[in-house]
Amino acid sequence: MTSTAPTPIRTRKLGHLVLLVRDLEASIRFYTEVMGLRVSDRIADQMAFLRAGEDHHDLALARLPDDAPDRDDLPRYTRPGLEHFSYYVDSVEEMRRAVDVARSLGVTIERGIGQHGPGGNWFLVFKDPDGNNVEIYTDMDQIPQDADHRPQTWDRNLESFDRHRLAHFVVKPPAAVLASKESKKD
Repeated sequence: MTSTAPTPIRTRKLGHLVLLVRDLEASIRFYTEVMGLRVSDRIADQMAFLRAGEDHHDLALARLPDDAPDRDDLPRYTRPGLEHFSYYVDSVEEMRRAVDVARSLGVTIERGIGQHGPGGNWFLVFKDPDGNNVEIYTDMDQIPQDADHRPQTWDRNLESFDRHRLAHFVVKPPAAVLASKESKKD
């Protein structure tokens, strides 16, 4: 019996990182005042999207809950550290093909396909063998260096997570996302 492995996902470049932080405002000050990044947008008091170049964001900061314990349990997302890193792909079609690649190789799809509010980028997130979240994304908003950009503050709701309200998801969304969707049905 001969089996052929699928063609790997065609990633083009390392994209952005999302860090979990305890103090969002202190982290924003560090990355703007020390590292020289600019704020592109925010989601309420929960997230900030920062950029060094023209991509809407190359770093996002997500605030941990105030009651998050201080222990080494990153897979449960309750301590500071990496939530995910991403790779750029050329199109949503390549992202759809990536679903087939992942499934054929037994790779867990964590969330997606969706399109974020801030940044407008389409996303699909997998688990690597160590449980790290690896995202592929495409079609991120661009902000020219000389643009007079004013950051927008998005509400913390389903549309800031996925503009299409989970219509393109290929897996069951996380419980917190489903709860957000249910609260909007009223």
